[in-house]
Amino acid sequence: MKVILSRKGFDSYYGGYPSPILPDGRMISLPIPSLIDSTRYIDLKIDQSKSLYSLMKELKTKIKIDGKWTALTKQTTCHLDPDIYHFFTERDKKWVPLFGQINASQSHLENNNVKVGDLFLFFGWFRKTKYHKEKLVFDPKERGKHVIFGYFQIGKIIKVNKKTILPKWMLYHPHTIKERRKVRNNTIYIARKRLSWNSKLPGAYFFDYSKNLVLTKEGCSKSYWNLPAFFKNLKISYHSKNSWKNNETFKSAERGQEFVIEENEKVEEWAKNLIEKNIAGSYSCFV
Repeated sequence: MKVILSRKGFDSYYGGYPSPILPDGRMISLPIPSLIDSTRYIDLKIDQSKSLYSLMKELKTKIKIDGKWTALTKQTTCHLDPDIYHFFTERDKKWVPLFGQINASQSHLENNNVKVGDLFLFFGWFRKTKYHKEKLVFDPKERGKHVIFGYFQIGKIIKVNKKTILPKWMLYHPHTIKERRKVRNNTIYIARKRLSWNSKLPGAYFFDYSKNLVLTKEGCSKSYWNLPAFFKNLKISYHSKNSWKNNETFKSAERGQEFVIEENEKVEEWAKNLIEKNIAGSYSCFV
């Protein structure tokens, strides 16, 4: 089983600010804005009383779309992908988490032989928040950092073109729209219903915040990571031996979404333990 560290959610160009770590520990990865998609932030709910739009409006009144600050409105649309938060919207009974990829990023996954059974660990730029005068704000004492917020084990891979017939429950997904079906390698990954090594846990899910999910090394900027020592001799796509600074700190690449790690038993065990130790709190409210 290969492990892929997959960068997702808001960044400095798409969105413009970190995704929030809520005061109760929930991490909400904000889907990037997209002018060609139809799902609005206001359509997505973090709980029964609050939409994603309301949450974002408290933090910032503007959003970066294609690198330009733009007013956040009730009509602002987003690219809901990867779709691993079951509570975001009403779900069809057949729904399982989905993840789409396309163009150079999909070619990169194909070139690295990513296949059914492999595991995505989704990470993004996050920052802690707090309440100030009953309003949610970013905590000025906390810096933004890279944190693993969810996982996704591949159950099936579908190339989606103009002729591909998909089940109705999948047609909400942004990689099913006409514009993306025109692209040769437009692909949708369907999660396993249960993990291959632990049938008690779902094939894809999200995490609440924990220090052991933080990639960023303490006191460093977000792209400098504290990875286990056994990563040093492994091939990680978009990286080289020069990515290790002072032989201990890993400098993650600024470009690239999918960092495919060479297949390795220690990495596999690391990923499995990470999931099993961190899912308990959030998963218990779902089963």
